[in-house]
Amino acid sequence: MKVAWDSNLYDNKHDFVFKFGEEIVRLLNPQHEEIILDLGCGTGDLTKQIADACHQVVGLDSSEEMVLKAKQKHPEVAFVQADARNFQLNTTFDAVFSNATLHWIPDAESVIKSIGQHLKIGGRFVAEFGGKGCVNNIISTLSTVLDEKNIEYPPISSVLYYPSVGEYAPILERNGFELAYGALFDRPTDLKDGYHGVANWIEMFLEWMLKNVDGQERESIKNEVSQRLAPTMYDGSKWIADYRRIRIVANGLC
Repeated sequence: MKVAWDSNLYDNKHDFVFKFGEEIVRLLNPQHEEIILDLGCGTGDLTKQIADACHQVVGLDSSEEMVLKAKQKHPEVAFVQADARNFQLNTTFDAVFSNATLHWIPDAESVIKSIGQHLKIGGRFVAEFGGKGCVNNIISTLSTVLDEKNIEYPPISSVLYYPSVGEYAPILERNGFELAYGALFDRPTDLKDGYHGVANWIEMFLEWMLKNVDGQERESIKNEVSQRLAPTMYDGSKWIADYRRIRIVANGLC
């Protein structure tokens, strides 16, 4: 299932996504002579940071809206619209970087194959994305509310992929990578915007679960989810979401 993205909402309400990604850029440690691919570049802010440190960078995203916004914000950087599962670029890269993207692509095998085809021998793949158990409280509560109302929604696994390190490492190894570092960890995350934070988050990241719901009922459902989650996730001023991240560094062997 293809998820639609609102690039303005993403930039205005969910900038924590790329701000957390700045740590992954440091882990990537781009070098002046390198050519790097940013896989799932969104609106391009991390791509621009990488561009400032390396010889050349290409930002790739499947969302036309995200790529257009990235080009508007950073016209000096190269951005392309393509599917991470089967992209074809006439370039091999010293490194492939990805932040907060790969949990949106359940077909992890195809993604890793495509990355391997574009990575130089000995090149590195550095990524962080949602890991096993990520935002489980929000997803399970929204699912429960929709089930109670007999509203159909796509299977979670058809859109989201939250693996453990143990689940992800064999995919890398089958496709010519050696896992140099892997970690799964909690990252409690402030959703911003006060009491509206979790509702805005649902509108941004789980809108696909509400595709069979009209505007008025949609607001009612988001309010119901907020009320149920508030006792454990809202401290009176901010929402703290139960994010979990998987972080990997892998080296291409062939």
